[in-house]
Amino acid sequence: MNFKRTFLSKRKLTKLVDAGRVSGWDDPRMPTIRGVLRRGMTITALRDFILKQGPSRNVTLMDWTIFWNINKKEIDPIAPRHTAVDQNQAVIATIIKRGPEKAYTEEKPKHNKNPALGMKKVAYSHQLILDQEDAKLFEQDEEITLMAWGNAIVRKINRSSLDHSSPVITIELELHLEGDVKKTEKKITWLSTEGQSLVPVELVDFDYLLTKDKLEEDDNWEDFLTEQTEFRSAAFCDANLAACKTGDIIQLDRKGYFRVDAPYKDGKSAVLFNIPTGKTG
Repeated sequence: MNFKRTFLSKRKLTKLVDAGRVSGWDDPRMPTIRGVLRRGMTITALRDFILKQGPSRNVTLMDWTIFWNINKKEIDPIAPRHTAVDQNQAVIATIIKRGPEKAYTEEKPKHNKNPALGMKKVAYSHQLILDQEDAKLFEQDEEITLMAWGNAIVRKINRSSLDHSSPVITIELELHLEGDVKKTEKKITWLSTEGQSLVPVELVDFDYLLTKDKLEEDDNWEDFLTEQTEFRSAAFCDANLAACKTGDIIQLDRKGYFRVDAPYKDGKSAVLFNIPTGKTG
């Protein structure tokens, strides 16, 4: 069996390690047991994948999406839900009307469909941060839904310039909890900056080792190495993430599934590896 955009030759993989293009044999980009486990594959899902292949002498070219889709079915019911907002150009949202007078917290399920996972604390206040990618799509007086809270009306949008396409700096909201969440087009994630200590995290995503699905016999494999295969971005997470340990698998709402590669400790950002879901390899 072979995988698309990957090679399994030990000689070639050793050359990648020796050249420093990957950090080692357990690098999440490596097609090794240690590599895929560090990326977020579970032992159970890996065993299921192997058993489904069955005995065969045929050499097949397997798509990584099949591999990771099996894993998603395994982790989705057991991954606690968290919230993250990108640090880059995070938008300050102030609830100017009908918001809470002071910050408070409520106990909410870690997973709405799996109460056995326990509860988490969600902080609410009049001061929030939102993703720039969400805020830049808002319209004046549009009703939106703050996920796990309720509706709000966008009363004011302040941009970095008069250009409507320029980044949003701040917005002002009017809370409208009696609004119908089924009627809003935009349902967004958010974090309160009061009532909790936000956890800084580094989100890490990866690309394939190769730019070509399948190498031919006369191809020089080094000519088809993907130039950049690691991508990092900074974000803030809810305070509950401070309790996560190395190896924990979580879901960040609207951002995907992640494995904790390094926990938050002594003020140092947690490192979270994005886990493919089968939609993309």
